[in-house]
Amino acid sequence: MIRAILTDIEGTTSSIRFVKDVLFPYARKRLPAFIETHADRPAVQHWLHEAAKEAGLVAASRAELIALLQRWIDEDRKATSLKALQGMIWEEGYRNGEFRAHVYAEVPAKLREWKQRGLALYVFSSGSVPAQRLFFRHSEAGDLGELFDGYFDTEIGAKREVESYRRIAAAIGRRVGDILFLSDVVEELDAAATAGMHTTLLARPPATCPANGAHRCVADFNGVALE
Repeated sequence: MIRAILTDIEGTTSSIRFVKDVLFPYARKRLPAFIETHADRPAVQHWLHEAAKEAGLVAASRAELIALLQRWIDEDRKATSLKALQGMIWEEGYRNGEFRAHVYAEVPAKLREWKQRGLALYVFSSGSVPAQRLFFRHSEAGDLGELFDGYFDTEIGAKREVESYRRIAAAIGRRVGDILFLSDVVEELDAAATAGMHTTLLARPPATCPANGAHRCVADFNGVALE
């Protein structure tokens, strides 16, 4: 029986285009000034150190780190350090009302319906947990943050690794077999299914469901079945 829903963000609750065309360019443009003016903050120092370590840099100037991080943005690198720093930059944009996070039209009502039915709702995204919280608090549909019971990012593990899903189940105190994972990425669903979770692939138009796919496939949240 499904008791909890774990959902991806990009391509699942929200358009990939919003992330690629709005959030990424915003962070890339403001990254140099942000690091120069916030480099004394312990959290910023920590993530800059983690980025340098991941890149194998024994010593790096701020300019080198900025160039590294901007290249990672261009490559859509799923680096935890980059995602954390992007989240800090996006916070300013959300707070200043420069943008609102996109969510597909049926998502807010469906999330509320599932919540009213007693299901626990969680997010698993490559974006940092603070960025995820901001995303749903400042959505085009208003504050959706209160609907979620928890958030997970790649600090718990990569999204295509089986153990990540087992760790999430343990963290929320649920059997893996009681959790439904929603994503638009087959490899993530494969990992979740191997861990023992139920899975559903979101193939939002113009994408289509694959023939004889390994996962139940729907076009939007209205098609998600809980039985």
